[in-house]
Amino acid sequence: MADAKIAFDLVSPERLLLSEDAEMVTIPGLEGEMGVMAGHMPLITALRPGTVDVKGGTQGHDRFFVTAGFAEVTPTKITVLAEEAIPLATLTAAELDERIIDAQEDISLAKSDAEMTRAVAALDHLKRMRSAL
Repeated sequence: MADAKIAFDLVSPERLLLSEDAEMVTIPGLEGEMGVMAGHMPLITALRPGTVDVKGGTQGHDRFFVTAGFAEVTPTKITVLAEEAIPLATLTAAELDERIIDAQEDISLAKSDAEMTRAVAALDHLKRMRSAL
């Protein structure tokens, strides 16, 4: 099983961003980070803002920042449908600073506890991403 790879597709509303076989893909599920390898049990999960980390693919090691979406996992394939996905290699500090300002505005405009919780979590993640640059 160590040599087994799992097919992975990352799709945004605009286009297919990545399609390749990987050794392991880590996705930001709502209940925490989830590492997926070949043979994983089937599941569907919503995604929170975070990093999709693709290891052992033909491109080496790819990382994408996703804002939200869904992931479908089968024993042989992972499909991530992201609202927005940005290759981390292309993400700049200035872009993250703009997103942080937008997230702060989302907190002030939240109309429910659920919206407030999502906005605070998104802001926290953006700040962690910014400090990692």
